[in-house]
Amino acid sequence: MSAAARPPVMSVAAVEAFLAAEFPQLRHGGRSVTVESVGPLTARLRLHVDERHLRPGGTVSGPSLFMLADVGLYVAILAQIGPVALAVTTNLNINFLRKPPPGDVIAEIRLLKLGKRLAVGEATLFADGDDAPVAHAVGTYSIPPQNTVL
Repeated sequence: MSAAARPPVMSVAAVEAFLAAEFPQLRHGGRSVTVESVGPLTARLRLHVDERHLRPGGTVSGPSLFMLADVGLYVAILAQIGPVALAVTTNLNINFLRKPPPGDVIAEIRLLKLGKRLAVGEATLFADGDDAPVAHAVGTYSIPPQNTVL
């Protein structure tokens, strides 16, 4: 069975519980990211935008979009390989395509490669209800050897 055909090993609930336990800072000031779905090599997340995510001019800030892309790629990887807290970002490149209006932002994640030691994926971010992307990111993650799984 190819990696693309394999169902995720972690459900949305399992990924959310893992993030809550291992990365409580994601909920500092209130929950802002929700995992909406995970699938074979995919994930969908929502950034619940509030004042802390806005920059002057009334648009969602670049750091908030970057965080959503990074967390989204991490979630897609975890959903496929299990709760590996020490999988880390080694590179993330983001292109900001247009200003998102204040409001929720959706991240559509697709893993392009999932190997034993490296994963590569892309995140396309949309303002909720809009089909035109506001940002696109490509990231690479290092996956530790299996004996470092928590």
